[in-house]
Amino acid sequence: MGRGSASRVLALHLAVLAVLVALYFVLPDYHRGIVPRVLVLAVFAAGYNILFGYTGLLSLGHAMFFAAGIYGAGMPAYYLDWGVLPAFAAGIASGAVLALVVGFLALRTSGVAFMIVTMMFSQVFYLTTLYFTTWTRGEEGLVIGQQLRQFVIGGTIVDLTDPATRYFAAVILFGVVLFASLAVARAPFGRVLIAIRENEERVRMLGYDVFLNKLAAVVISGVFCAAAGAAYALLFGYVGSTFASIQYSILPLLWVLLGGAATTLGPLIGTVFMFYVVDITSGYTSAYLLIVGIALILLVLFFPKGFLGTVRERWLRWLP
Repeated sequence: MGRGSASRVLALHLAVLAVLVALYFVLPDYHRGIVPRVLVLAVFAAGYNILFGYTGLLSLGHAMFFAAGIYGAGMPAYYLDWGVLPAFAAGIASGAVLALVVGFLALRTSGVAFMIVTMMFSQVFYLTTLYFTTWTRGEEGLVIGQQLRQFVIGGTIVDLTDPATRYFAAVILFGVVLFASLAVARAPFGRVLIAIRENEERVRMLGYDVFLNKLAAVVISGVFCAAAGAAYALLFGYVGSTFASIQYSILPLLWVLLGGAATTLGPLIGTVFMFYVVDITSGYTSAYLLIVGIALILLVLFFPKGFLGTVRERWLRWLP
């Protein structure tokens, strides 16, 4: 990438974050409450994009990484009175360990088999959360109280139940993951992942360890998804088995496909689009899924590589 393109990419990403910050001061209260949730889910989608978009591995099990972050952060906070920062770190660590184990086993397969194996692991995780209802409360879930979602920095109390604090915490998390995704995409490691997606055998012939690179992609993806889950538990104060269901493995796939796979901003665009289409249409009709389906079909017809992927292919080739 040339210096001019790199500058435009950096300016674009900084501008997106600046817009997100500015939106807090112009949006009505309802949307101020929605945006943090959307940003956390966009982080989840960004994690999925590392594996699916850049590496070309289709997983139907990413709900377990998201849920690992939720339970890894929520349960220590609820039962052990851990502070926000240790609980958040525990959530990320839970996702990283789970991703390492699952990746080590699932990557022995490929193609459709990999998709099925990841789905099976995810279902095992989901059923485990239902089995141990004594501690997890199953789909009823756990509610993390306000006092457990506060921490002190430099003598100042940071309260994650405060709407403004929650909003900017979500923006910060999204910003960190956004630039981490950009760094992965532009690093030699990211180029290897793209090469694996395009022609795995050729990459192997060039002397790269394909298995280790794929495993690293799974772990990075799992860490991003777990960070989203841990943030969800601590920002919104709820931990439940629903987040480990198959629905939450399919949703990030849709978000990435809609926004544009292998684009850094695609997960955000796809998440925003899907979330608001469902939110708006469900307010007018009970058949909102029909409208959502029509909107998705039209988007796929006119933007076959997702919104940002098609824009990059047709007009702005410098987009990351």
